[in-house]
Parts: sequence; structure tokens; C-alpha cells
Amino acid sequence: MSRPSVAIVSPAVAASNNGNWQTASRWQELLAPALDVRIASHWPDAQAKGDDVLLALHARRSADSIQAWAGSHGQRGLAVVLTGTDLYRDIAFDPQAQRSLELAARLVVLQELGIEALPPRLRGKARVIYQSTPAQEPAPKADTLLQAVMVGHLREVKSPRTLFEAARLLAGRDDIRIDHIGEALEPALGEEALATQRDCPNYRWLGGLPHGETRERIRRAHLLVHPSAMEGGANVIMEAVCSGTPVLASRVPGNVGMLGAAYDGYFAHGDAAGLADLLRRCRQGQQAPGAALLPRLGAQCALRAPLFAPEAERAALLRLVAELMESTP
Repeated sequence: MSRPSVAIVSPAVAASNNGNWQTASRWQELLAPALDVRIASHWPDAQAKGDDVLLALHARRSADSIQAWAGSHGQRGLAVVLTGTDLYRDIAFDPQAQRSLELAARLVVLQELGIEALPPRLRGKARVIYQSTPAQEPAPKADTLLQAVMVGHLREVKSPRTLFEAARLLAGRDDIRIDHIGEALEPALGEEALATQRDCPNYRWLGGLPHGETRERIRRAHLLVHPSAMEGGANVIMEAVCSGTPVLASRVPGNVGMLGAAYDGYFAHGDAAGLADLLRRCRQGQQAPGAALLPRLGAQCALRAPLFAPEAERAALLRLVAELMESTP
């Protein structure tokens, strides 16, 4: 008996090294022992005949593939995986994204608050699948300074200006250092990063780095800074949590859905002064006992880490595929 065939449609390609591509690649790896899985930029492709399941990343950008599948198979076998721009922008006004929600047998969100962004009548077909990464041994970290890192390509939705402004507020602090990893997808933001680096000795823009090197820099940092305007469920947050690195994040639903409502490391989106204050507090309490902010954030992140285990994600994906194989219009 042949194994079920699963196509994962990802509008992002490997060279982009972004969250959508990393999700598609990881899902292929997790499902491959049990299923025939491939990644395509669109559906149908040359290998489409015989596909049993389509997992389409991005309701708007994969809309043509979603509609083609529905025209051939109906709802059966079709899941739409919703990104941050889907949930917190596109499905409110974009007809193609809205149509994708209607056509899918299942909707997948990547953090627990994602379901709340869906129209109430569609929430019953939504499933939460947390992304995963192998746990890494936390790196030994000196208390002589506080090393923070932001990982995110330079584009407005990632709110890099919040980091630039915080770096300027902390420019006189040589004991608080900030590294910034990501390509300048919006050139004007690259110019601002260079200006910040010139004016602030404690800020470095490192540009784009390979995923393995980025992960190691996260592991060795005291903190990950994640100031995004919107997120579906950021890979970089779970990579930090599973490396023993606490997170300072904007209080937006996609981040709260990853880290929990009671987490103590939030600042208001766009609040550079709030971010700078959290960094100061983490530095001030670095060598203090357990009540200090930095160790408290570490303990809170450790409690969330099991959500991001590969075995949990694999089990959820296999349940999803089983449901899709049984789904009917």
C-alpha cells in the first residue's frame, strides 16, 4: 500500500531563510518518516497527481494554490496555515485571504491566541500547532555585561526602529550590548541601522547570517529582543526558549500566544523606552538572587519549553493529516 502524499506549499524559498520557509522545511522533515512529503512554491506542480493532502502556508500568498486544490478536491485534504500577516491584517480585508479560510477543511494557527483572530463561525475547524526546535544546552554566560540579540530581517513589520531607539537611549551603557541579525529587506531601514551603529557603540548590525550561526548567537546571548508589530508564532522565540535564552517581546497577540499572558518580559509595541528600561532592569539584577528579573524570565521560559518540543509538533501534525484524510466538504 502506497504512503499518503502530502504537498506543502510555501511562497518562501530556501534562499529567503525566513520563518515560513523554516516551518515548511521542518514539517517536511517531521512528516517524512511516515508520509511522502515535498515542498512546492505553488500547486499543482509536476508531481501533483496523487496528492492526498495540501498544507498551504499563507492564506493570501498561497490563495491561487488553495483555490486550485479546492477546485479539484473540494475541502478534503486542505489545510491553510495562517501567518501573522494573515491573522492580524489580511483576513480582515483581503478577499483572497478570506476565501482561503472558507475553502479549507482545517485552519492551522501557530500559537494559542491565533484562534481568537478568526471569525467565530470558523474557529471550530482551527487547530493550534506550536512550532518546535531541538533543545540545546544553555551556554555559560558571564555577568560582566548584558548581551542582547534581535533576529529579524529589516522590514517595518519587525519594528526594528524600536530597537534603534532603545540602543540610542542606552548609548552610554557599555555594559549593555545589542547585536542585530537580519538582512535589509527595506533599504531605508538598513541605512538607519548603519546610522545607529555609527552613533551607538553598544549596537552592532551583523546583517544576514546562516541559521546555525544565528541559533548559536541566540544561545550565547543573555536575552532575545523581539519587538514585532505582528506575528503568527515566531520561530525565533521558540528557538530562544529552547536554548535557555529569555525573551523581551512586544505585547502583541502572536508573542503572548507563545510566551503566555503572565510572562514578565513584555513591553508595549513601539515603546523603545519600555524596552530600554527592561534591558536596564535585567542588567541591574544580573548578579542578584532569584527574585531579579533576568532569572525570573528564564524560569518562565523554561515552563513554556515543552510546548516547542519536536515530538509534540510531530504528533500534532500527524493528527492534522489524519483529520484531513477523513475530511469531507
